[in-house]
Amino acid sequence: MNILIVASHPDDEVLGCGGAMARHADTGDVVDVVIVVEGATSRGAKRDTGAQAEALSALQQSACDAAQVLGARKPHFLGLPDNRLDGMELLDVIKPIEALINELKPQVVYTQHGGDLNVDHRIVHQAVVTACRPAPGTSVRAIYGYETASSTEWASENMGGVFHPVRFVDISKTLERKRKALECYASEMHPFPHARSVEGLEALARWRGVSAGVQAAEAFTVVREIIDL
Repeated sequence: MNILIVASHPDDEVLGCGGAMARHADTGDVVDVVIVVEGATSRGAKRDTGAQAEALSALQQSACDAAQVLGARKPHFLGLPDNRLDGMELLDVIKPIEALINELKPQVVYTQHGGDLNVDHRIVHQAVVTACRPAPGTSVRAIYGYETASSTEWASENMGGVFHPVRFVDISKTLERKRKALECYASEMHPFPHARSVEGLEALARWRGVSAGVQAAEAFTVVREIIDL
């Protein structure tokens, strides 16, 4: 199968489904990643890609290194402005994602949960669901929403749908590779007890695991799933 992971920012793809990515790759699936926004530029007083070119290049290299650890192909970078998608026309976010879906023809798409605190996550979710609308002939058979530590659990229930996972992927055998992929994003990680710490993310994987009766898991919502009986 062709698998596509759509992430708002560099590191979201590993946070949300790094273990599942590795499992897909191990079974022979082709795993592609698209990272929609550049990352980093929202941390300054204003967006200045020239002044932050070194940090942006480092983030892209981190994404490439993480993809290699997990068995995915080199990521696609759309380079949209970080934490500023709400200032863009939604169509300008949908179109490049739609073009990649038409090119890569994924059967399974993973993307951000639509109720996250981060505005880019919410807009990317909407853009992906729109780009994957179920027109006749579409390649997409399933869309899953993943949780992103330090955004999904920090959201107010009044911002959107609360993350209630119904699909769990056993990552007991790929958790260590997820940890190594997270280490590629050292600049984005925080010390424990921050939600986006290696220890915190391992604790989350263990909790999702015991919720499903396995040693470690990643949890997903089901946006759409077509099953042939």
